[in-house]
Amino acid sequence: MSGQPALQRIESGAAWSDFCDTLKRAGDTILSDRSPDDPLDRAEGFRYLTRLTRAALEVFVEHADPRAPVLHRPVHETAKIGADNPDNYYQNASISGKYEYRIVGKRGSVHYLGFGTQAGNYGSTGRSGPTGYLESADMQIDPNGHFEILVSCRKQSGNWLPMEPDTETLIVRQTFLDREHEKLAELEIKRIDGDSTPSPLTPDAIDRGLTASSNLVVGCAALFANWAEGFRKHKNQLPEFDQGISLAAGGDPHICYYHSYWELEPEEALVVEVIPPECEYWNFQINNHWMESLDYRFHRIAINKHQARLRDDGSVRIVLAHTDPGVDIWLETAGHRRGTMCFRWVRAADHPQPQTRVVKLSEL
Repeated sequence: MSGQPALQRIESGAAWSDFCDTLKRAGDTILSDRSPDDPLDRAEGFRYLTRLTRAALEVFVEHADPRAPVLHRPVHETAKIGADNPDNYYQNASISGKYEYRIVGKRGSVHYLGFGTQAGNYGSTGRSGPTGYLESADMQIDPNGHFEILVSCRKQSGNWLPMEPDTETLIVRQTFLDREHEKLAELEIKRIDGDSTPSPLTPDAIDRGLTASSNLVVGCAALFANWAEGFRKHKNQLPEFDQGISLAAGGDPHICYYHSYWELEPEEALVVEVIPPECEYWNFQINNHWMESLDYRFHRIAINKHQARLRDDGSVRIVLAHTDPGVDIWLETAGHRRGTMCFRWVRAADHPQPQTRVVKLSEL
């Protein structure tokens, strides 16, 4: 933002003009010489920017008031960020370390339920990272599945989710093993240390919201494009990802990630093999170049602990190919020649290294 007062920027239209100009700059990431120029990749890149814009406006304009937080879904089937997990039901709410909150809920039967607080975001220039975390496995829950969580900077008894003074966001992850049969937790959040009535809309709120939204689109697009470019250095391999980088981007502290890049010719397949450790959950998924999970509503692009068939030696073999190779676990490329990929272990006893190799389809 310029040094102009928000009222003047709204009255003159400068706030809107700056928002549009910043969004236009986001297109430089898609058109960069380092980004693929394949028609599908480029089309998905521009669609990705529209999705980021939609999600950012929900976060920073529609649901930006920490006095009256609203749990909503910024990431879902048609808005994807940073190798979003197809088994996850993501929810966010705007909160502030200046206030205190209570989350009330009913546990349901979803396999994994975790709550995190976060400072900063992908478009922030200041500190970004986790400020607190709490899992349902560590919570007090009554026999009927009901619970409450206090969210605050000062330590509380019972279920307490810490914040810090610069906390801005509540992040909820619900992870399915068996989506068809598990039931989501029912959750509500409310401020408890004062008036929870929404703040009146002001020029300053809209000015800040438009600025934050456009900055997130630019920052998020650039961040994950840089990640993807880095992953190309170990194409078709799965090295362990730096946990510090993951946490700064909002990753779960109990997850070990393996991020990389895949690229296959029409008659090639990528084989991934590993003996899964004792763990709460694991999955492997493929994404497009922009680190959006491929469309899991219509294509099998991920496999998890519940779905996988282990071999006699306890290992799992996953095959990524453009066409069905006739194996137990085949993940579809859904018309893509390249993209990113991710393996996750959650609360694992150890972190075995997945082994990969590229073979001809005729060799399978």
